[in-house]
Amino acid sequence: MYAGFPGYEVKSAGTEAGARIRVTAGHVGWADLIFVMEKKHAQKLRNKFGEGLVGKRIICLHIPDDYDYMEADLIDLLKTKLSEYVEVPE
Repeated sequence: MYAGFPGYEVKSAGTEAGARIRVTAGHVGWADLIFVMEKKHAQKLRNKFGEGLVGKRIICLHIPDDYDYMEADLIDLLKTKLSEYVEVPE
């Protein structure tokens, strides 16, 4: 969604074993803001990367993680939720 949008550098990774790209310590170290869809994702990050999250802001968007990748309804919901924190591309 944000790929190539001026002013942002974005990476996407998941917390689940079946994620296309699983979050790593490198992702956590690189990030200024970390958005998660559900509270359980934030807890998984805290359990796995504890000290690496010091000084990082984790924001839960409270979106059920039951959408297909890049599903239109998910994109609309993400734009709505993310707009509270960052400028959303058209």
